[in-house]
Amino acid sequence: MIELRPFASLGGENHGWLNAKHHFSFAGYHDPARVHWGNLRVWNDDVIAPGTGFPPHPHRDMEIITYVREGAITHKDSLGNHGRTEAGDVQVMSAGTGIRHSEYNMEDVATTLFQIWIMPTRGGEAPSWGTKPFPRGERTGRFVTLASGYAEDTDALPIRTDARVVAATLKAGETAEYPLGAARKGYLVPATGKVRIDEVTVNTRDGAAISDVEVLRVTALENSEIVLVDAA
Repeated sequence: MIELRPFASLGGENHGWLNAKHHFSFAGYHDPARVHWGNLRVWNDDVIAPGTGFPPHPHRDMEIITYVREGAITHKDSLGNHGRTEAGDVQVMSAGTGIRHSEYNMEDVATTLFQIWIMPTRGGEAPSWGTKPFPRGERTGRFVTLASGYAEDTDALPIRTDARVVAATLKAGETAEYPLGAARKGYLVPATGKVRIDEVTVNTRDGAAISDVEVLRVTALENSEIVLVDAA
Protein backbone atom coordinates (compact mmCIF):
# COMPACT_ATOMS: atom_id res chain seq x y z
CA MET A 1 0.00 0.00 0.00
CA ILE A 2 1.22 3.49 -0.87
CA GLU A 3 -0.47 6.55 0.59
CA LEU A 4 0.52 9.75 -1.20
CA ARG A 5 0.83 12.86 0.96
CA PRO A 6 1.18 15.81 -1.45
CA PHE A 7 3.39 18.69 -0.35
CA ALA A 8 0.40 21.05 -0.51
CA SER A 9 -1.40 18.94 2.11
CA LEU A 10 1.35 19.21 4.74
CA GLY A 11 0.97 21.26 7.88
CA GLY A 12 3.37 23.99 8.92
CA GLU A 13 3.93 27.70 9.21
CA ASN A 14 6.11 30.41 7.71
CA HIS A 15 7.81 32.27 10.56
CA GLY A 16 9.80 34.54 8.23
CA TRP A 17 13.22 33.26 9.28
CA LEU A 18 11.90 29.68 9.10
CA ASN A 19 9.46 28.25 6.57
CA ALA A 20 8.55 24.84 8.00
CA LYS A 21 6.38 22.09 6.56
CA HIS A 22 5.47 19.04 8.65
CA HIS A 23 4.76 15.58 7.26
CA PHE A 24 3.58 14.58 10.75
CA SER A 25 1.89 16.39 13.64
CA PHE A 26 4.39 18.86 15.10
CA ALA A 27 4.31 22.12 17.07
CA GLY A 28 1.00 23.86 16.30
CA TYR A 29 0.00 21.39 13.58
CA HIS A 30 -1.99 18.34 14.63
CA ASP A 31 -3.59 15.75 12.38
CA PRO A 32 -4.68 12.56 14.18
CA ALA A 33 -4.11 10.59 10.96
CA ARG A 34 -0.51 11.85 10.73
CA VAL A 35 1.03 11.42 14.16
CA HIS A 36 3.68 8.83 13.32
CA TRP A 37 4.49 6.07 10.84
CA GLY A 38 5.79 3.16 12.84
CA ASN A 39 8.60 4.54 14.99
CA LEU A 40 9.09 7.48 12.60
CA ARG A 41 7.70 10.46 14.52
CA VAL A 42 8.78 13.65 12.69
CA TRP A 43 9.74 14.62 9.14
CA ASN A 44 10.11 18.37 8.86
CA ASP A 45 10.91 20.15 5.60
CA ASP A 46 12.65 23.37 6.70
CA VAL A 47 13.91 26.42 4.84
CA ILE A 48 16.10 28.54 7.15
CA ALA A 49 17.01 32.10 6.19
CA PRO A 50 20.67 33.19 6.19
CA GLY A 51 22.04 34.24 9.57
CA THR A 52 19.19 32.70 11.53
CA GLY A 53 18.41 29.43 13.24
CA PHE A 54 17.31 27.61 16.35
CA PRO A 55 18.80 28.94 19.65
CA PRO A 56 19.85 26.48 22.36
CA HIS A 57 17.04 24.15 23.40
CA PRO A 58 16.79 20.70 25.01
CA HIS A 59 15.96 17.22 23.68
CA ARG A 60 15.88 13.74 25.18
CA ASP A 61 14.86 10.23 24.15
CA MET A 62 14.86 10.87 20.38
CA GLU A 63 17.07 10.04 17.39
CA ILE A 64 17.32 13.23 15.28
CA ILE A 65 18.70 12.94 11.76
CA THR A 66 19.33 16.06 9.67
CA TYR A 67 19.68 15.72 5.89
CA VAL A 68 20.93 18.97 4.35
CA ARG A 69 19.63 19.58 0.82
CA GLU A 70 21.06 23.05 0.11
CA GLY A 71 23.37 25.32 2.09
CA ALA A 72 24.72 24.18 5.45
CA ILE A 73 23.80 24.00 9.12
CA THR A 74 26.13 24.72 12.05
CA HIS A 75 25.61 22.72 15.24
CA LYS A 76 26.71 23.39 18.84
CA ASP A 77 25.70 21.36 21.87
CA SER A 78 26.13 20.96 25.62
CA LEU A 79 28.66 18.16 25.08
CA GLY A 80 31.06 20.62 23.46
CA ASN A 81 30.47 19.40 19.93
CA HIS A 82 30.69 22.03 17.18
CA GLY A 83 30.36 21.18 13.49
CA ARG A 84 29.07 22.22 10.10
CA THR A 85 27.04 19.87 7.88
CA GLU A 86 26.66 20.89 4.25
CA ALA A 87 24.44 19.92 1.33
CA GLY A 88 24.27 16.18 0.69
CA ASP A 89 25.69 15.34 4.11
CA VAL A 90 23.99 14.07 7.25
CA GLN A 91 24.21 14.67 10.98
CA VAL A 92 22.77 12.51 13.75
CA MET A 93 22.03 13.55 17.32
CA SER A 94 21.06 10.80 19.76
CA ALA A 95 19.42 12.86 22.51
CA GLY A 96 19.59 10.00 25.00
CA THR A 97 19.29 11.08 28.63
CA GLY A 98 19.31 14.75 27.62
CA ILE A 99 21.20 17.32 25.54
CA ARG A 100 20.94 21.01 24.65
CA HIS A 101 21.88 22.18 21.17
CA SER A 102 21.59 25.03 18.70
CA GLU A 103 21.34 24.90 14.91
CA TYR A 104 22.16 28.01 12.84
CA ASN A 105 22.43 28.82 9.16
CA MET A 106 25.69 30.76 9.09
CA GLU A 107 25.71 30.86 5.28
CA ASP A 108 24.89 33.69 2.86
CA VAL A 109 22.09 31.65 1.27
CA ALA A 110 19.01 29.88 2.59
CA THR A 111 19.57 26.40 3.98
CA THR A 112 17.02 23.73 3.15
CA LEU A 113 16.94 20.46 5.04
CA PHE A 114 14.91 17.49 6.15
CA GLN A 115 14.88 16.91 9.89
CA ILE A 116 13.77 13.40 10.79
CA TRP A 117 12.98 12.18 14.31
CA ILE A 118 12.78 8.46 15.06
CA MET A 119 11.73 7.11 18.45
CA PRO A 120 14.56 5.12 20.07
CA THR A 121 14.31 1.46 20.99
CA ARG A 122 17.25 1.75 23.41
CA GLY A 123 17.02 4.12 26.35
CA GLY A 124 19.06 5.31 29.29
CA GLU A 125 22.21 6.04 27.27
CA ALA A 126 24.32 9.20 27.20
CA PRO A 127 23.67 11.65 24.35
CA SER A 128 25.92 11.79 21.29
CA TRP A 129 26.34 13.67 18.02
CA GLY A 130 28.09 12.99 14.72
CA THR A 131 28.21 14.14 11.12
CA LYS A 132 29.44 12.51 7.92
CA PRO A 133 29.72 13.35 4.21
CA PHE A 134 27.71 11.21 1.80
CA PRO A 135 28.64 12.40 -1.72
CA ARG A 136 25.62 12.32 -4.00
CA GLY A 137 27.71 10.77 -6.77
CA GLU A 138 28.31 7.67 -4.67
CA ARG A 139 24.56 6.97 -4.49
CA THR A 140 23.93 7.06 -8.24
CA GLY A 141 21.40 4.42 -9.22
CA ARG A 142 21.28 2.76 -5.81
CA PHE A 143 20.25 3.22 -2.21
CA VAL A 144 23.01 4.00 0.29
CA THR A 145 22.47 3.74 4.05
CA LEU A 146 23.05 7.07 5.79
CA ALA A 147 22.00 6.25 9.36
CA SER A 148 21.24 2.87 10.86
CA GLY A 149 20.43 1.06 14.06
CA TYR A 150 22.07 -2.14 12.77
CA ALA A 151 25.69 -3.10 13.46
CA GLU A 152 26.21 -4.49 9.97
CA ASP A 153 25.84 -1.01 8.42
CA THR A 154 29.38 -0.03 9.27
CA ASP A 155 29.57 2.93 6.87
CA ALA A 156 26.43 4.60 8.25
CA LEU A 157 26.00 6.98 11.16
CA PRO A 158 24.70 4.98 14.15
CA ILE A 159 21.24 5.50 15.62
CA ARG A 160 19.71 3.76 18.63
CA THR A 161 16.57 2.45 17.03
CA ASP A 162 15.15 -0.26 14.80
CA ALA A 163 15.34 1.81 11.61
CA ARG A 164 17.44 2.93 8.69
CA VAL A 165 17.67 6.19 6.73
CA VAL A 166 18.73 5.59 3.12
CA ALA A 167 19.06 7.76 0.01
CA ALA A 168 19.59 7.45 -3.74
CA THR A 169 20.19 9.70 -6.71
CA LEU A 170 18.51 8.46 -9.88
CA LYS A 171 18.68 9.64 -13.47
CA ALA A 172 15.44 9.82 -15.42
CA GLY A 173 14.40 6.28 -16.34
CA GLU A 174 16.54 4.56 -13.70
CA THR A 175 14.99 2.18 -11.15
CA ALA A 176 16.38 1.42 -7.70
CA GLU A 177 15.19 -1.36 -5.40
CA TYR A 178 15.17 -1.52 -1.62
CA PRO A 179 14.29 -4.71 0.35
CA LEU A 180 11.83 -3.10 2.72
CA GLY A 181 9.93 -6.17 3.95
CA ALA A 182 6.17 -6.51 4.23
CA ALA A 183 6.19 -6.09 8.02
CA ARG A 184 8.06 -2.76 7.82
CA LYS A 185 6.91 0.77 7.15
CA GLY A 186 8.64 3.03 4.65
CA TYR A 187 8.37 6.78 4.24
CA LEU A 188 9.88 8.26 1.07
CA VAL A 189 10.32 11.90 0.04
CA PRO A 190 12.00 13.16 -3.15
CA ALA A 191 14.28 16.05 -2.24
CA THR A 192 14.31 16.85 -5.96
CA GLY A 193 12.69 15.36 -9.03
CA LYS A 194 9.72 13.06 -9.55
CA VAL A 195 9.46 9.30 -9.08
CA ARG A 196 6.94 6.51 -9.53
CA ILE A 197 6.24 3.73 -7.04
CA ASP A 198 3.91 1.14 -8.59
CA GLU A 199 1.35 3.42 -10.26
CA VAL A 200 1.75 6.31 -7.79
CA THR A 201 3.64 9.43 -8.87
CA VAL A 202 5.53 11.19 -6.07
CA ASN A 203 6.60 14.76 -6.81
CA THR A 204 9.34 16.86 -5.21
CA ARG A 205 8.77 17.16 -1.42
CA ASP A 206 5.65 14.96 -1.47
CA GLY A 207 5.58 12.13 1.05
CA ALA A 208 4.79 8.49 0.32
CA ALA A 209 3.78 6.30 3.28
CA ILE A 210 4.53 2.71 2.28
CA SER A 211 3.42 -0.56 3.89
CA ASP A 212 2.91 -4.22 2.95
CA VAL A 213 5.68 -4.02 0.32
CA GLU A 214 8.33 -6.73 0.24
CA VAL A 215 10.68 -5.07 -2.27
CA LEU A 216 10.29 -1.35 -2.93
CA ARG A 217 10.92 -0.37 -6.56
CA VAL A 218 11.35 3.33 -7.31
CA THR A 219 11.58 4.61 -10.90
CA ALA A 220 12.72 8.16 -11.64
CA LEU A 221 10.49 10.07 -14.04
CA GLU A 222 13.10 12.84 -14.04
CA ASN A 223 16.49 13.25 -12.38
CA SER A 224 15.74 12.73 -8.69
CA GLU A 225 17.28 12.68 -5.23
CA ILE A 226 15.24 10.59 -2.79
CA VAL A 227 15.36 9.91 0.94
CA LEU A 228 13.66 6.92 2.57
CA VAL A 229 13.14 5.90 6.19
CA ASP A 230 12.77 2.18 6.82
CA ALA A 231 10.85 2.08 10.12
CA ALA A 232 9.64 -0.60 12.51
